[in-house]
Amino acid sequence: MKTFDLLHDPWPWYVVGPLMGATIPLLLFWGNRMLGASSSLKHLCALLPSKAEYFQYDVRNGYWNIAFSIGVCLGAAICFHYFYDTNQVTIASATVEDLQQLGLSDFSGMMPYEIFGISSFTETRYWLFTVVGGFLVGFGVRYAGGCTSGHGFMGLSLMSRASFLAILAFFGGGMFFTFFLLPYFLS
Repeated sequence: MKTFDLLHDPWPWYVVGPLMGATIPLLLFWGNRMLGASSSLKHLCALLPSKAEYFQYDVRNGYWNIAFSIGVCLGAAICFHYFYDTNQVTIASATVEDLQQLGLSDFSGMMPYEIFGISSFTETRYWLFTVVGGFLVGFGVRYAGGCTSGHGFMGLSLMSRASFLAILAFFGGGMFFTFFLLPYFLS
């Protein structure tokens, strides 16, 4: 039987799930803070000189959020660099079969080379999907009042109906892209 390596093996869902779930009450009870990452961009923009009324507020209450988002990015980069072997990505065989039906064949890295490789960005459709998709995600996050983690963790834990609807929209949009747009994107 293989022993569990805390730093190199994926942690089981029954450990990670409760740890992630414990973040919500810790933030609420000890810091009176709500979890979310998308508002950090708003706070960063508010630090810059602007005449837009949307960015005219006291940003000092958002410093913790900026630090949180920077910490998440730095922590991910450090873990990826020191503890993750990109040649050992394992995905389910059913997923590999589905991706092969869509025309993908290179599963050696973190992301499919046919979509995210340097050569793919010489085609207009990749730029179009990237720019339009990025704009829609950014607009949707601000319009919905938060990102997936904010609505999924914080909003649902507070039983927010708006967060429930936002999560349905996030997943519905992801499924629409996967089943209807991705095949066109790859053809």
